[in-house]
Amino acid sequence: MDVQAPLRRSSEHRLLCGGAVAGLLLLLAMGFLLKPDARGYGTHERLGFAPCMPMEVWNVPCPGCGVTTSVTHAVRGELAASLRTQPFGLALFIAVLVFAVWAFFVHLSGRDVWIQIRSVGRPRLYKWGGAICVLFVASWFYKLVAVRGWSWLG
Repeated sequence: MDVQAPLRRSSEHRLLCGGAVAGLLLLLAMGFLLKPDARGYGTHERLGFAPCMPMEVWNVPCPGCGVTTSVTHAVRGELAASLRTQPFGLALFIAVLVFAVWAFFVHLSGRDVWIQIRSVGRPRLYKWGGAICVLFVASWFYKLVAVRGWSWLG
């Protein structure tokens, strides 16, 4: 009788799969429990966090200003509102969904998520990291212009 040995997966695999599930649950909770703030930022205040200090003092959005509001719009299916509010929030929403689905299928196929990520190679991961940083800065610039207009550039 041929008995197949149980799959052995790394602790990193379990951590990544748990993070994917936690990310999906967080998105669902945000969609059900939070209403996006009409100002385009400030939804995080409904979670008990302090208001954005740069917005309060100087009317200048911080780099993450509007991300929670944008993600909350996206979870509710309001993708255009999410993009208008803060493009990085929509990208974050999509990334969490794509990663969770990918990790689920990798897990079901019997492979290790951590090993699959490591097989991509550092140069490619650094390029992705750089692209994420550029998107983050570009989204912050977009939010600055959306809040302050072009006049603040001088």
